Amino acid sequence: MAELKKMQSSPNYKKGQFQNLHYTPQLTGNASMFKVMKEFFFNKDKNNVPPGVLPSKKTDLFRLDPSDNLLVWFGHSSYFIQLEGKRILVDPVLSGHASPIKITTRSFKGTDVYTADDIPSIDILLITHDHYDHLDHETIVQLRPKIKKLVTGLGVGAHFRHWGYDEKIIIEKDWNEEIIFENILINTTPARHFSGRSLKRNVSLWLSFVVSTATKKIFIGGDSGYDDHFKMIGQKFGPFDLVILENGQYNPYWKFIHMNPEEVVQAAEDLKAKALFPIHWGKFSLALHAWDEPIIRVVNEAGRKAMTAIHPMIGETVFLDKENSFNEWWRRNST
Repeated sequence: MAELKKMQSSPNYKKGQFQNLHYTPQLTGNASMFKVMKEFFFNKDKNNVPPGVLPSKKTDLFRLDPSDNLLVWFGHSSYFIQLEGKRILVDPVLSGHASPIKITTRSFKGTDVYTADDIPSIDILLITHDHYDHLDHETIVQLRPKIKKLVTGLGVGAHFRHWGYDEKIIIEKDWNEEIIFENILINTTPARHFSGRSLKRNVSLWLSFVVSTATKKIFIGGDSGYDDHFKMIGQKFGPFDLVILENGQYNPYWKFIHMNPEEVVQAAEDLKAKALFPIHWGKFSLALHAWDEPIIRVVNEAGRKAMTAIHPMIGETVFLDKENSFNEWWRRNST
């Protein structure tokens, strides 16, 4: 199979698995899976889940002016981008859960304002990696008739083939490759994470994206621990008009695969960002911290470093060519 040969010939594939640029254990040296599970049962923050229904807005994606460059966040790591008239969808999880078992990892109340029916035809679907909170079977199957092209990492396309996607629209890439879609250039870049939807790990590649047009440059970070790849990407592709970075579901036990909020701001600086959009929070609880701790900490750190941080409600339109004003709605919805 051509896909398998390309995987095996990748410089990032060794001993039957994809590797990070630097040694990256999933847990820190003093942690064990038993210890982590014990923490989840007995040591979650009392505000791990919002106390009530979170506010949201419902933007009609079908009626957007195609001349507007904009972004609409669906919560966690799912969002819609419109650039130069092209519609881009990133890591859509719209089923109400981020787990193979529907009764677990449920979305927060008020966050499920969008379903697959609310998504228009998509020119480019970007999938950063195959974890359940980024690649949702139910959503992907429902969206199948609407997707014109898929770009993802090596090995991830197997899921889409299995779920009935046409081979002709699937584009699997290694790090440091590029794809041109008419007026949009996409570069695939590294991340520091891992992959896998079962006990078998790292048989598909995790990545980030640089999306460029004649007037805009956006970094789509996916999931990543902090490392020097951010500085390398910033030096090669920066400055960026906007960087979209994961901010949430962190813990000292897995500090190499998820950034804490202060590291997120540092990564944005490394990338030479004009503005930071922190995601990976606000919809699912996958860690022990309070549900709103990530956004409070990252906004405070961004303010300290004079970094512009964008923090819309779910469904609120962020216009990329205009000034936006957002309320700190999460503070009103904390206990």
